[in-house]
Amino acid sequence: MRIRVDRDRCCGSGNCVVTAPEVFDQDDEDGLVLLRFAEPAPDVVDRVRRAVDLCPAGAIRLDAPPPRAG
Repeated sequence: MRIRVDRDRCCGSGNCVVTAPEVFDQDDEDGLVLLRFAEPAPDVVDRVRRAVDLCPAGAIRLDAPPPRAG
């Protein structure tokens, strides 16, 4: 899973930071989302999904990993 954030859509509510602080942060200057890790550890994936659901601006998206060649 890969996380993508759209800072242009972010409204700075901070729900993502409260829900998964290991993955998200807020910019000190404008309060918008900062992505700390684009590929979350397995133990925080459920909280990342919750952060996506809680984002009022829809600024966070999860992409499925590409299929493995083989």
